[in-house]
Amino acid sequence: MNKTNDISPETMPDTVSKVRCVSRHGFHDVAYSDWGDPDAQDCLVCVHGLTRNARDFDQVAQALSPQMRVICADLAGRGQSDWLRDASDYNLLQYNMDMTTLLARTGLPQVDWLGTSLGGLIGISLAGMEGSPIRRLIINDVAPEIPYAALRRITSYVQTKTEFETLDDVEAHLRETLSPFGPMTNDDWAKMARTSAFETETGYHQHHDPGIISNFRRYFMFMHFNIWKYWDAITCPVLILRGTQSDFLTERLRDKMLERLPHASVIEFDGIGHVPTLNTPSQINEIKEWLADTDDQK
Repeated sequence: MNKTNDISPETMPDTVSKVRCVSRHGFHDVAYSDWGDPDAQDCLVCVHGLTRNARDFDQVAQALSPQMRVICADLAGRGQSDWLRDASDYNLLQYNMDMTTLLARTGLPQVDWLGTSLGGLIGISLAGMEGSPIRRLIINDVAPEIPYAALRRITSYVQTKTEFETLDDVEAHLRETLSPFGPMTNDDWAKMARTSAFETETGYHQHHDPGIISNFRRYFMFMHFNIWKYWDAITCPVLILRGTQSDFLTERLRDKMLERLPHASVIEFDGIGHVPTLNTPSQINEIKEWLADTDDQK
């Protein structure tokens, strides 16, 4: 039975801005929503998964922005960001370059990072570099390597169509392909459909460049990310969030992450797969409490 969340799914960003970034094939704009006091010294940067967008963090930003600035980014090719001219540029190096430009835009020497899935991989690689601006790192349901079974599942649903006749069709598609997400109410699914698609003359198109999917398929055999060297080099406080039914962050990978980075903490959400949606007080409060507990480590 679906229950209404205490945090409204209809929350809108305070402001949406863009920053100019560069790839091998030219310049492009990366969009981001900016919540809370723009002069706050505490700033949390939130980055989404493979085909998602910044609106996935509306409830997180609503809950945390009274205490800190929250910036939610649309990776290139998603949401309100520009699509790249060459689909081969949709890769981890490009995302790292774009996010470094965005971090510089904040004017802050350090920020906190919350990354879901692909956003978590970006966070791991940035936090593990010398001189990193990442002060505290929250990883939502991903490990420094991705199991082949999870990659096969992702490939199976990202190959499906991205154009639909109605928003109801968009919602039905999301409910099917993202069924492990949780928790999700009827209102959450409806809101996700509205923020995941834009209207065209022929119907609705999902808010991401099909080239992302083409590039993912092209390099499928090379997408078994292995960035343990960055994980091993992280010195900042780390929180790992995990759905107990996740096929991305398995128990084996969770244990390996904790073994190789003993100072990391983990919080698990029962009955949820890939990914915890961070849209309820029960999940968001875990993040708020961890941030409060690590204040003295900043």
